[in-house]
Amino acid sequence: MASPSNVPRWTPSQSPIISPPNEPIKDYTDFDSIVSEDEASFNRETYFPFSTASTANIDLRTLPLYEVPSRAYPQEVKSQVDVEVVASRGGNSRTSAEKGVFLTWKDLYVTVPAQRNERRAILQGLTGYAEPGEVLAIMGPSGCGKSTLLDALAGRLGSNTRQVGEILINGRRQALAFGTSAYVTQDDTLMMTLTVREAVYYSAQLQLPNSMTKSEKRERAETTIREMGLQDSVDTRIGGWSAKGLSGGQKRRVSICIEILTRPKLLFLDEPTSGLDSAASYHVMSRIIGLARRDGRTVVASIHQPSGEVFELFHNLCLLSSGRTIYFGSTTAANEFFASNGFPCPYLRNPSDHYLRTINKDFDSDIEQGIDGITPVEEAINILVDSYKSSDTYYQVQQRVSEICQQKTGILDKKGSQASFVTQCLVLTRRSFVNMYRDLGYYWLRLAIYIALCLCVGTIFYDIGDSYGSIQARGSMLMFVAAFLTFMAIGGFPSFVEDMKIFGRERLNGHYGVAAFVVGNTISSIPYLLIISLIPGAIAYYLVGLQKGFEHFAFFCLLLFMCMMLVESLMMTVASIVPDFLMGIITGAGIQGVMMLNGGFFRLPNDLPKPFWRYPMYYIAFHKYANQGFYKNEFEGLTFPRDQLGGSSTISGKEILRNIWQVEMGYSKWIDLAILFGMVVLYRLVFLGIIKAVEKLKPVLRTFSFTAHKQPQQINGEFVLHSMPEGRMT
Repeated sequence: MASPSNVPRWTPSQSPIISPPNEPIKDYTDFDSIVSEDEASFNRETYFPFSTASTANIDLRTLPLYEVPSRAYPQEVKSQVDVEVVASRGGNSRTSAEKGVFLTWKDLYVTVPAQRNERRAILQGLTGYAEPGEVLAIMGPSGCGKSTLLDALAGRLGSNTRQVGEILINGRRQALAFGTSAYVTQDDTLMMTLTVREAVYYSAQLQLPNSMTKSEKRERAETTIREMGLQDSVDTRIGGWSAKGLSGGQKRRVSICIEILTRPKLLFLDEPTSGLDSAASYHVMSRIIGLARRDGRTVVASIHQPSGEVFELFHNLCLLSSGRTIYFGSTTAANEFFASNGFPCPYLRNPSDHYLRTINKDFDSDIEQGIDGITPVEEAINILVDSYKSSDTYYQVQQRVSEICQQKTGILDKKGSQASFVTQCLVLTRRSFVNMYRDLGYYWLRLAIYIALCLCVGTIFYDIGDSYGSIQARGSMLMFVAAFLTFMAIGGFPSFVEDMKIFGRERLNGHYGVAAFVVGNTISSIPYLLIISLIPGAIAYYLVGLQKGFEHFAFFCLLLFMCMMLVESLMMTVASIVPDFLMGIITGAGIQGVMMLNGGFFRLPNDLPKPFWRYPMYYIAFHKYANQGFYKNEFEGLTFPRDQLGGSSTISGKEILRNIWQVEMGYSKWIDLAILFGMVVLYRLVFLGIIKAVEKLKPVLRTFSFTAHKQPQQINGEFVLHSMPEGRMT
């Protein structure tokens, strides 16, 4: 048996923390658990994980206080990782810089409504820049304004916010064109019924140009999936509230996969490592940084609390607290800045943890230990803010921003997705069809409820006969089908709202246009609506014993299908105005309730009050045309016995339509069907128009709201905005 001294033992490697300068590391062995196999060509038996072999000794006394290597690879492996993954500081090629995107912002304020008609500043006079081939990390405590800064830079601020300041792209005032930039939001908005491979491949088909073959697009998708470490989950459904699927961290990596397929020039990441363990965080960020370095991409990422290894990967750091800049500059110089102001990073502590602990004032009882003793957190923040504004780093940032603004390197390409309109429509139709098939709540649950309702209708009105009393019964049954069965179509609204969220994310990133989405959603829903119309419709039609003849049955089902299509189109329009699904259902139900009331059944057309209800509401309500189409299809060609003595013993269907139901007989039932089809097209065009109008009018409205410009002032420690003369740049 081997002696204890000969038993191989693994000693954890030092993390990138501030270690005591007087204690050199004797053995800095590290295992490569997060670098992929193509990044490490050395013999793993020599270095991982239970090897007594020692790598090069590193004496921390010879290094600056703030520069400690995160790993001690052999020289050939270290150089390979440096080239492929960890971008060197300021080593961008001239070609990448010329083709990349330079982003600058100066004196940036973002405000939200406050009390007494004032506005509270979320961001307070921020200035900074992001360059091609580099990654800017935005850090700070929760609520400091990280996501707001990202939204402001990406042009995605909400309607209740106001922005003052100057944001330039390549030294010019220009909007971020669709497809030029990509934004990975903090919330993962994904189609939960798709697998990882399907989600990424569909997105590749939507974004990549038609010049690439399907096999090339598939290979790009597979490569991107492997880069994000999802190769073991490619056939796992994403999952959501109804079914278990991927973990939160895996969903985040899928979101990143989708946005980096086209290698965008400017990439915004809102907390990309949330939900990931430290190994996965390093792996994901190293891939993103390697992509930025290789292709000259500009990456801006807000990150909550990175590990030491992840923190070392970033080039520049923007540290915020309560919307103010604590520090902006190189990550390697941040520790020196804190130490020079009396807040050195303690030994054996992650620098990023130290920075956040120093400037987090959410817990007022916490204090920070400085050189001079006990310092309250609020005072520490003020010291750091004032010190930064008077430091050489601040003036260097101002100078660099001015230099970038003077370069005016180029105008962004305005085109978005490079796939053709036909390709977008086909892919969206196929993806939506798969989603509707797998989502039980979209159509299948509604089909089951429709069958149950039609069985109820069929048994209640079973074998209705042809007596005089059956006239009213037929009218009531047909009205129920036209009104209440179609009313149930709002049951799919929550699923459609989820589709709208996905559409909003993909539309903002330029994956496809509004028209392609409308076409894809319309075509994919037709087969399911036909099934819902045919099966329940056949049950109700033949159990009740309505007029015999295939033509009458076909028209009945076709009219029912058109009504359901129309209600879905109406709910699409509602969803474009009221995105919340609960408010949308209430709004849609209210609209249909009003239409149902003046559709010509509860109150006959001649009895409706002429102002408003008869003109124009009676002609706007689709129930008018649905009821009249059903009535004409059923009563024309039938005769019923009269219930009064004298005269003819029978009454024809046309007399019933004209005198009892007060149906307009100047045109046929097919005209009613055509009018309903026209309303379907109209509602879908209205949906498209609203989306396009919002996109066009939102920048105009924001510009109009700035006509009375605001200047920030500090009152009782809070920044508020008061009116100032016009002329300030926004």
